[in-house]
Amino acid sequence: MVNGGIHSFVQAVALEIENGIRVNVVSSGMVEDAYEKYKNYFPGHNPIPMKKVINGYVRSVNGKGNGEIIRIYD
Repeated sequence: MVNGGIHSFVQAVALEIENGIRVNVVSSGMVEDAYEKYKNYFPGHNPIPMKKVINGYVRSVNGKGNGEIIRIYD
């Protein structure tokens, strides 16, 4: 539910925000770097390579999109 709230917020605020300000969200699964520490809390989840997550943030900041939900899952 939290992710849905964040996704809805980003899409709504993107319609209202002015002065060329953009807002996007990166939504990913569990990152490989955290897998060993948290794997017992997320059974059945496949870890996402950190490089994919980094690329999502680069796309969010340097891309032209506004109101995008950048999903990074296996």
